[in-house]
Amino acid sequence: MFGRSRSWGGGQGKTKNIHSLDHLKYMYHVLTKNTTVTDSNRNLLVETIRSITEILIWGDQNDSSVFDFFLEKNMFAFFLNILRQKSGRYVCVQLLQTLNILFENISHETSLYYLLSNNHVNSIIVHKFDFSDEEIMAYYISFLKTLSLKLNNHTVHFFYNEHTNDFALYTEAIKFFNHPESMVRIAVRTITLNVYKVDNQHMLHYIRDKTAVPYFSNLVWFIGSHVIELDKCVQTDQEHRNRGKLSDLVAEHLDHLHYLNDILTINCEFLNDVLTDHLLNRLFLPLYVFSLVCPEQVGGGVCVCVCVCVFLIIHYQPLVNSLAEVIFNGDLSVFTQHKNTVSAGVRRFTKPPESLERSLELSCNRGRKRAQKLSPPPVSTVTPFHPVLLTSPPVSHLSWCFHMTTL
Repeated sequence: MFGRSRSWGGGQGKTKNIHSLDHLKYMYHVLTKNTTVTDSNRNLLVETIRSITEILIWGDQNDSSVFDFFLEKNMFAFFLNILRQKSGRYVCVQLLQTLNILFENISHETSLYYLLSNNHVNSIIVHKFDFSDEEIMAYYISFLKTLSLKLNNHTVHFFYNEHTNDFALYTEAIKFFNHPESMVRIAVRTITLNVYKVDNQHMLHYIRDKTAVPYFSNLVWFIGSHVIELDKCVQTDQEHRNRGKLSDLVAEHLDHLHYLNDILTINCEFLNDVLTDHLLNRLFLPLYVFSLVCPEQVGGGVCVCVCVCVFLIIHYQPLVNSLAEVIFNGDLSVFTQHKNTVSAGVRRFTKPPESLERSLELSCNRGRKRAQKLSPPPVSTVTPFHPVLLTSPPVSHLSWCFHMTTL
C-alpha cells in the first residue's frame, strides 16, 4: 500500500463509476481548479468534498490505491484551505459533517494513518470556528468525539506531541466542559474518558502535569455551583410547581457523579490522586459535609441527599473511606483549623483564580517556549515524503508517524 511509485496520469475527465480511483482523480482536478471559494463554486466544492469522502470510505474496503493517491496529492490540505477562507457557515457545517462521517466509517488502521498524517486534522481541531452557531458547535464536538474513539497506543502519537507538550484533541475538548448545551457536556466527558483509557505514560503525565489541576478545579467548582443551584430550586419551590427543573438538576448532578466515578475506575493512579484531592478538599468536605454542620451555602436536606448519592455512585475506596471517616468521626477540626491559618484556601469551596481556557493557554505558551529553547537549529532542506510499506503498525512506522505530526 505504501511505498509504490505511481504515475497518476489522467483523471481530468468525469467518470461514470463514482466509487473509483479515476473519479478521485477527477475530484482532485476539480479542487485544483477551484482553490478559492466563491458564491458560484461553493456548492460544487461541498459536493466534491462529499464525493471524496465516499470514495475514501469505499477505498478503505476495496482499493488501497485510493489512499495512496489521496496522500500523495496532499488532498487534505485542500479541505484545510477551504476552511481557512472563512467561506461561511454552510461550508463549515458540511465540511465538519463529512469529516465526521469519514472518520466514523474508516475501519482499517492503515487508512486512518493516511488521514492523520501531515497534521492537518490537528489544524482543523484548533481552527477558530464560530461556536456561537449551535450547528457548528454540534458537528465540531461530534468530530472530536469520533476522533477520540480512534485513540490507542499507536494513533495517540498523531494527536499528542511530546516535543511541544501539545494535545489539541484533549485541550480543545475540555474547554467546553461547562457548555450550556447538555449534549456538548456529555460529549466532552466521553472524549476525556477515551483519552484517559489510553495507556501512554508520556501523554498521561502531560495531562497530570499540565491540565489536571486547572481542569479538575474548574470541574469541581462547576459541580458545586450546580448543587447550590439545586438547593435554591428546592428552597424557592416550596409549592412544588417546578418539579421538571428540579428533576433535571438532580439528573445532571447524578451524571456528574457517574462521570467522576468513571474517571476514578480507570485506575490511573496519579490522575486519581489529583482528582481525589480536589473532590475532598474543594467540594465534598467544604460544601457537602460542612453544610451538614453549618448550612450557609446549601441546606441540610440537599446535603444529605447529595452525600448519599456520593456513597451510592462513587466506588473509589481511598476517596470514599476518607469522606466516611470525616463524617462518622465528627472531626470538625477539618473545617475550623483552616480559618486561622495561612493555608486558608486549601479546604474551601472557592472559584479557581483563572478560567480553564486561560490556564490552558498559559500552560501551552510555556510549553512552546521551553520546546523552542531545546530545539536544534532549523535545517535548510526538507526531507521529501516517501510512503512506507505497512501491513501492521510496527515501531519504525510509528516513528515516521510521529515525525509527520511534528512537521
